[in-house]
Amino acid sequence: MDAHDLERSVKWVTSFRTVGAARVLRSVRAAWWRRRVDAAGLAGPGAERARVPGAALGAEPEPGGGLVRFARSSLRVRVAAGGAVFCGWDGAVPEPSYALAGPVPEADERAVLEPDRDGGWRVVSERVLVAVSRHGAVEVRTPGGVVLRRDHPPRWWDPVEAAADGAGPRWAQRSEVPADARFFGLGGRSAGPRLRDGVYRLWNEDPGGSFGPGDDPLYITMPVQLVVADAGTHLVFHDNPWDGRVTLWEGEEGAGSGHDRPGRCEVRMGGGPLRSWVITGPPARVLRGWAALTGGAAVPPAWALGPQHARWGFGDEEEVRRVVAGYRERGLPLSAVHLDIDHYRGHRVFTVDRERFPDLPGLAAELGGRGVRLVSIVDPGVKAEPGWEVFDGGLAADAFVRDARGRVVRGEVWAGTSVFPDFTDPRAREWWGGLYAERLAQGFSGFWHDMNEPAAFTAFGEQTLPRSARHALDGAGGDHRAAHNVYALGMARAGYEALRALRPDERPFLFSRSGWAGMQRYGGTWSGDVVTGWPGLRASLALVLGLGLCGVPYSGPDVGGFTGSPSPELYLRWFQLGAYLPLFRTHSAISAGRREPWEFGQEVLEHAGAALRERMRLLPYFLTLAHLARMTGAPYVRPVWWRSPEDRALRDCEDQFLLGDALLVAPVLEPGAERRAVRLPRGRWYDVATGRAYEGPGQVLVDAPLSRIPVLARAGALIPVAGASVCAGGASGVELEVWAPAVGRSGGGVVVVERSVGDVEVVRFATGWRDGVVVVEREGGGEVGYPVRVRGV
Repeated sequence: MDAHDLERSVKWVTSFRTVGAARVLRSVRAAWWRRRVDAAGLAGPGAERARVPGAALGAEPEPGGGLVRFARSSLRVRVAAGGAVFCGWDGAVPEPSYALAGPVPEADERAVLEPDRDGGWRVVSERVLVAVSRHGAVEVRTPGGVVLRRDHPPRWWDPVEAAADGAGPRWAQRSEVPADARFFGLGGRSAGPRLRDGVYRLWNEDPGGSFGPGDDPLYITMPVQLVVADAGTHLVFHDNPWDGRVTLWEGEEGAGSGHDRPGRCEVRMGGGPLRSWVITGPPARVLRGWAALTGGAAVPPAWALGPQHARWGFGDEEEVRRVVAGYRERGLPLSAVHLDIDHYRGHRVFTVDRERFPDLPGLAAELGGRGVRLVSIVDPGVKAEPGWEVFDGGLAADAFVRDARGRVVRGEVWAGTSVFPDFTDPRAREWWGGLYAERLAQGFSGFWHDMNEPAAFTAFGEQTLPRSARHALDGAGGDHRAAHNVYALGMARAGYEALRALRPDERPFLFSRSGWAGMQRYGGTWSGDVVTGWPGLRASLALVLGLGLCGVPYSGPDVGGFTGSPSPELYLRWFQLGAYLPLFRTHSAISAGRREPWEFGQEVLEHAGAALRERMRLLPYFLTLAHLARMTGAPYVRPVWWRSPEDRALRDCEDQFLLGDALLVAPVLEPGAERRAVRLPRGRWYDVATGRAYEGPGQVLVDAPLSRIPVLARAGALIPVAGASVCAGGASGVELEVWAPAVGRSGGGVVVVERSVGDVEVVRFATGWRDGVVVVEREGGGEVGYPVRVRGV
């Protein structure tokens, strides 16, 4: 038993009361069974033979690039029409891929493969230059020749004898980036958003109980790095879902004898293809290219951008009514209530405990009449109970994961001994998707997928399915080593596609605890079980920022933390941060304190109410950001260096963020603070509470009383907000809030108008001065169409 196993065992002992004695004992048996299954189903470590590409032998032109042949491998380089660079070793090609959306981008027909000096080759295109040395090093350069990334020749460890489980070679690749570069990404990392020196595992994992800054890995890992340097920004994606590790070393300028020490990265994978994509350009162009490659983000329904309340431990439907009534009586807006596993019958998925929720459709209709939707948890584990229609139906559809001997794999989860659908099998996805009809009939309007790493209770070892478990992998076939990280992605796809078919006139609302590259196509995510405490608050922001830079724009934390009882101050500061994040949801464990705002005293209730009302006022802005995220790949929540990646001080700023292009939010992340330093990007910024103007770039000290956190608006910005008036020809209740440009400057903004699902119009506006007055003009001319309120003058 290693240190990791020991830590998990301690957590299990401390959670004995929560999970129960019988489940703890079953988890011990499950751990030993898992080890036996893997010992029988996986080949043991055998002899390996290391190799490198060797010397270049020649090259063959292909559309967008070409194939470079080496003595012991080959490399395919292709530049896509949008400028993305694909590199595939050992015959690897872009498809099949779980990350990519739709067909592979067409090749850039103007890209040319030509000989380079010293026996190498290069691919020249309009946006990027790729140089391949005669020993297999690959440099990605700007058109002017500035090196953004240098991949050293890869190294493989081939099994001397082909393994019966079909495992291919392990591989490793080292890379260098400029000395001033900063690393971001790799999925949801609690210690981010900037990733410092360290080892980051690529294996989706339930940390067990709760997590804080530095706990790694977590629920969503992705081999996606965003690298920001003076020379430029680039994203690199290693399209391989296997278990792996990424080691980062930040560079140092003037290291040693006055020479720069470049930043370094090493990627190691336990199997799977060595193939990657690199996208270069300013951050906005990079994320646009990433969205074009992996798919636009699903736009949540408008109500899902409002405040939501969840708790593991709603006793019955009367308690749900009391909570909703509590919001209503205090004049607090509420969009949704989430029901956790305790509303199920014995924790069985797609069931209802009729004693505690005797009329769930009636409750949903009643709350819906007050503008409050119900959201259901959905776990992948299906209780192995013969005679129960869900279990029997899955067996009949041959939908469950099996082991190497063909037996259905079983594991321990909340419902007890359970089986798990193989979401890499189209037949299983279709069967599972059909089950959501039952949830819709119960009145649910949205869904949150939990426990889908997949998680399974074991007293020691990995808390998931056996690595030898077999999966369809959409026809490719393989074991859990290849399927684990994309398991939740397949579950999200199954639910999303089913909901689109069942309710074609509605946008599905679905978010998932786990996932992989491309998960934004089906919905968003949340923090998972973040620890209650100030470190947990800081980790919440790191997760949202980091996931946004990996292409997942809709996310948010459990406000107040999942475990424990937050102090009134901590709860309020968390609540104030949550009001400016895409998913605004309170949540807590069954053993933790409550999360209703009135539980923390009158002062907290007053200030939390102000945060709720401001969130509702900004709903039109959030809806516009949601549509822009789908169309452009730009996350709602952006790092402060988004428009100024060359500003090194901004690159190192991690405790504030941009909400869209218009607002800068500086949350309070430590106790007792009544003021905080705010680092400003270039330009004029207005404190939205006081109207005071500040000039950037630079750092200023801003008041942060308990009643609010600092929020600043960019001069010239135009923000759609909810208003009370209706303008003829405009959208009911939407106004344009304009922050005055600096004299002699201009600005603008956009409003996304949604006529129906899939039918939207982007309306652009310009702001400026005319005859000493701030004016707003609609692009293309015509009436503005909305009431305008000017601030900052």
